[in-house]
Amino acid sequence: MSRMTLIGASMVRLPAEPYSFLIDFLCVRFPSISREIWLERMRNGKVLDVQQRALTVDEPYQSGALVYYFREVLNEPIVPFKEVILYQDEHLIAVDKPHFLATLPAGRYVEQTVLRRLMRRFNNPDIAPIHRLDRLTAGVLLFSLNPSSRNAYQALFRQRKVFKCYEALAPALPRLDWPYRHRSRLESAEQFFRTQEVAGVPNSDTVIEVSERAGDLWRYRLYPVTGRKHQLRVHMATLGAPIVNDPLYPQVRDIEAQADYQQPLKLLAKQISFVDPLTGVLRSFKSHQRLTL
Repeated sequence: MSRMTLIGASMVRLPAEPYSFLIDFLCVRFPSISREIWLERMRNGKVLDVQQRALTVDEPYQSGALVYYFREVLNEPIVPFKEVILYQDEHLIAVDKPHFLATLPAGRYVEQTVLRRLMRRFNNPDIAPIHRLDRLTAGVLLFSLNPSSRNAYQALFRQRKVFKCYEALAPALPRLDWPYRHRSRLESAEQFFRTQEVAGVPNSDTVIEVSERAGDLWRYRLYPVTGRKHQLRVHMATLGAPIVNDPLYPQVRDIEAQADYQQPLKLLAKQISFVDPLTGVLRSFKSHQRLTL
């Protein structure tokens, strides 16, 4: 089988667990997928090992092994917006991601994600995101093309050596002194898809500036020092200025609004800059998009 058959596959590494058969692990690891579906995928050659050998229904469990599998979503919604390539070399791709397009396969979206589109576009199964953006957030997103250099770029984010500037439209906050720095502790909320502020030592940090004051809505520049889930959205909502068209903060407004293409979240990853760990060159990528009302 050609190596390119793995384009679009998801991957899981088998942990050290006492399973007898691979299918037993898959059913426990992915409880939303029935045993019958896994059996069908195996019969159809859609569960593979690293040598691209189709794994059978009686495949023994091997701790540490890599298993590739192909997810399927019936009636997956088509996202009618296109990503734009800002930069490409042998190691790196910078993409200008549109609103509503997920970074990685998750939930209802598998093929309609930036990752799958890039894998098909470049015929490269080694492409992987260096960081992530929420599906509802637009802007600059970086991908690695080369596994040998991937960790060097990912380390920049872990070590906070990446300059990130976001743009947001949100209600005016005339009583705050600008620029403003907001620190708080963020934890998962009871609703798994949300994040909330709680008491405790801060683990999130955002610097906020006002770039344009026009009536009741202002244009803000947001500089995340940390990268917690939904950090910018939660911080703005906590300050009393939830980002325009945010369906989750400060309260869940309407889950269906997450698919309303007429009401994009007014949050844009405007710029990413860093010193390239391979060349020492300063790289800076800016989104061509602009938030409008």
